[in-house]
Amino acid sequence: MKTQQYDSNQYTVVGHSEASATGLMLFGLIPIRQNDRFVRAQNSAIQAKGGDALINTQVQEKWFWAWVLNGYTTTVSGDVIKLKTAK
Repeated sequence: MKTQQYDSNQYTVVGHSEASATGLMLFGLIPIRQNDRFVRAQNSAIQAKGGDALINTQVQEKWFWAWVLNGYTTTVSGDVIKLKTAK
């Protein structure tokens, strides 16, 4: 997950957003969409509001188990911002 510091004069807050992504470990050995779930959730939250980045970010994770797999759901929330262009 990429994060960056922004000065408040560099952006406009579009609104609050939240998104989730899930990854699985099949038989505890085979990752399925596991490694990029943080990035997928962050990108979905940003795209939902049509912004450029996410600030004041919070990350939550939930786990679940079944007979042949473990699942991990990551939820990312925060304020979506639109960057101002240089004039």
